[in-house]
Order: sequence, then structure tokens, then C-alpha cells
Amino acid sequence: MPNERVSMSKLKQLIGLQASNLSVRALARALGLSVGAVSKYLRAVRGCGIGAAEAESLSESELEQRVFGPAPPGKPGALVPPDCAWIHTELKRHRHVTLQLLWEEYRERYGAEAYRRSAFCQIYRRWEKRLKRSMRQRHFAGEKLFIDYAGRTVPIYGAHGEEAFQAQLFVSALGASGLAYAEGTRTQALADWLASHVRALEYYGAAPTIFVPDNPKVGVTRADRYEPELQRSYEELAAHYRAVVIPARPYRPKDKSRAELTVLLVCRWILARLRHQRFYSVEELNAAIRPLLIELNERPFQRLPGSRRSVFEALDRPAMRPLPASPYVYAEWKERTVAFDYHVDVDRHYYSVPHALVGHSVWARYTAATVEIFFRSARVATHIRSYQRGAHTTVPEHMPKSHRAHAEWSPKRLIQWGESIGAHTGAIVEHLLRTKPHPEQGYRACLGLLALARQYGEARLEAASALAVRLGSPTRKSVKSILESGRDRHLSSTTEPLALELPLHGNVRGPGYYH
Repeated sequence: MPNERVSMSKLKQLIGLQASNLSVRALARALGLSVGAVSKYLRAVRGCGIGAAEAESLSESELEQRVFGPAPPGKPGALVPPDCAWIHTELKRHRHVTLQLLWEEYRERYGAEAYRRSAFCQIYRRWEKRLKRSMRQRHFAGEKLFIDYAGRTVPIYGAHGEEAFQAQLFVSALGASGLAYAEGTRTQALADWLASHVRALEYYGAAPTIFVPDNPKVGVTRADRYEPELQRSYEELAAHYRAVVIPARPYRPKDKSRAELTVLLVCRWILARLRHQRFYSVEELNAAIRPLLIELNERPFQRLPGSRRSVFEALDRPAMRPLPASPYVYAEWKERTVAFDYHVDVDRHYYSVPHALVGHSVWARYTAATVEIFFRSARVATHIRSYQRGAHTTVPEHMPKSHRAHAEWSPKRLIQWGESIGAHTGAIVEHLLRTKPHPEQGYRACLGLLALARQYGEARLEAASALAVRLGSPTRKSVKSILESGRDRHLSSTTEPLALELPLHGNVRGPGYYH
């Protein structure tokens, strides 16, 4: 196998040094070549008659052609070198694309002018080593969205020039194209965290397959290398966009090198340019970030063709999923235990669940408008959200039968029920409710009259009530005693009822005596 030809830059040095009348051995020592190689190249240079000044004016390919002549067919000089940038792009386009497949397509295109497979792979590997280390990871089109918060914050000032708070900087980047998104938020709390995801996906116009966050407490409740536990609201957001969340391994920043690089770029190309400006709201900050973000994504790559935006349009966007028709609605999840009164506490308001779940653990999902209760992944209750703290929202179907029956009675309904039987029964009911300090204290006595109606019939109850009124004893016990003794059967229909007010007498103490 013949030795490799000397580089054209070294050949130019040889042409320049030969005019110094140095010996062949001195030239060989100066250029690090063998004596025979120097002699061979000097003969070739003298044969074509090229001087030092002319050699400097020629390009390397022109010099090579002048000294050594056109390469014969089949020689390495005549082979078409592979397009390494194209190879790099195709490897990212699909996970099952290999160098073997790309070499076969290259050979089919160029035929006898194509390199062999080993040389093809060697040329690409040598080219790949010149890339930055952060680009050695193989990211597939539309697969991963890397997410992080920048360590730097931006001060937001109040109306009088005082510093109000430090705005957080949310940053995301797609794996294949590196298309960046950045925005300022008031906090790193759950609501801001999820809302930033939604706005980032709207900026991209499509959804990836995997979210790769950096184990923030707001999104990952327990970081673990093998089985991390995710926040329920974060899981729900990912499911809404038909994606999954795979956090980076704890203490492994190389897992999210794309996010780290994007944070660095955002700090250098956006925050650094805004360092002399003052912002009085997060909205004002984001308005200043947007044009700089567009400029960053459209900046040409240094070693690869195109920009982040052009690579996104060519690679990521076709492979990503379209956004759902309905936007994600922010909801929080809280685990709660059902209290003995079959209600659960959600933001200091109490919502009912089926009474059979007393003592069980349930999950409450609440948005700005609704509250949903889940037991073993099944929804068991739905309520309209109330912001009245300390109050209760109760669905009658959730109550036990005895509680429901008690809750269904009210003073108005009890009086209406009594009057439906007769005027005297209605008068006794009204008297029972009026003579108690609180109407609910008379509920049981009134419900006792209802039980007498079921036992003796409404006609006898009305007759007994009329007699009790005449006797000046409008109580449930008096009515029951009359019914048990049967005195209501002998009551004359012409008899006038007695007044409900008791007569004034020194031996009659009246209701005020007991208060």
C-alpha cells in the first residue's frame, strides 16, 4: 500500500525552503520528512516549474493538480467525500438509521467514486470529534423536550423604584434542533411551572414524546434514579399532551446537557443584553425577551448548516404530535381523608362524598371552577368550587337515609304538612316550632306527630289535635295520650277550639320561667 501524500501546506513550505540552498538532509530535518520523500517531492516541483511566489498564490487543490497532475480514476483523490453534516442530520432523524444504511445510500448514489464503508465511517467519526461535547448525544427528532430554570433571576421593581421580587427564568429546548424557549415567571410554584409548559408548547406549535425536567420539587415529589414519583398535576399535564415525564437522573447534569447549554445561551444572548434595563412587571420582562429569543433561534450554527429554527422546521416539527384541540386546564391534586361527617377539606371549604367512604383516603382534583373527588381512580363526587372558607357543600345523595330525612325538613315544610292534615294539626306544629328557642329544637316533636299520623291515620290525628287545642295543651304528648285513650272518637264537631294562649294566673308560670 503506497504511503499517504504529504499535505499541500507542507509542500508549500518545501517549495519556499528550496530557494535557501539548504541540503536535502537539512530540508528533511526541518520538515520532519525522510530524505527520500524530500527528494521525490523536489523532483516533482522542479518538473512542473513552480516557484515559491506562485505556490503561495495557488489553493491546495490547484497546487496538488499542478504538481501531481489529475488523479487517475479509481484513486482516492478522485473519490467523492461524504457529506458529514447530512449524515449527522439523518442519524438524528430516526433512531433506526445507521451508518451502514447511510453508506449504502451514498455508494448507490456515487458508485465507483464512493469511499468504502470503513473509510466512510472513519471520515464521519473524525468530523464528529470536531463538534462540541454537548452535541455528541444522539437526540431524535421530536422526541425530547428538556426543561429547567436558569440559576440567574431578574429583579422586578415596584412603582416607587424599590425591588419587589426576583422573577424566575423558565427555559426549555428540543433535543434534535435545540430550538429554545424562555420566559420570566413570578415564582417556581406549581401554577407557574405548569403554565410555562403550556406556553412553551404553544410556542413550538406541537408536543414532544418525552418531557425531561431536572427533578424540581414542584414536579417530582421524590427523586429516584429508577422510579421517581411525579406530582399528580404534572402527570396530568403530560397525559393531556400524550407525553410522558422522564426526569434526568439525580446529580447527573450530562443527562440534560441540552438544557444546560440552552440556559447558558439564554443568559449570554438574552439576559446579558437586558442587564441595563429595569422591569416593573413580568409581562414587561417577557415582552423584552421575545425578540431576543427569535434572534437566538435564527442565529446560524458555527459548524452545522442552518439554524435552530430551520432544523426545527426540517426535523422536529414533522415528528412531533399536534396539540390537543382543547387547552390544558390547570388543576391541583391533593390526597385527603374523608372525615366522620363524610366531607373532605379542599382549600378550607368542605365538600361531601358518599357516606360509605368515611375514613378512606381519596384524591381531590380541583380547578378554578370545579372540584372532583376520586376513590381508587374512580370519580365519586363532583362539585362546583366554592371559595367561602369554613362552609359546606353537600349533595343529598351522599348522606345516609336518616340524615337525609332530617335535612329535608324545614319549619315551612313542617307547617305545610300539618295544615295538609287539618287546621288544628297545623296549629300544633306551629305552636311547637314557635315555643322553642330555635326551630330545629321542635323538629323532633313535629316528626313525632308525623309518626302518629302513620299509626292512627290523619283523621284521628286531626281530631286529637282539635281536642288538645281545646284543652290548652297543644303538645305531642297530649295528642298521643288522647289517641291512646280513644277520646278523639267522642269529640263533637260543633265544639269550638280553645285559644292557644294560656290564661293569666298566679299559678301559671309561662315559658319565660324556664329562661
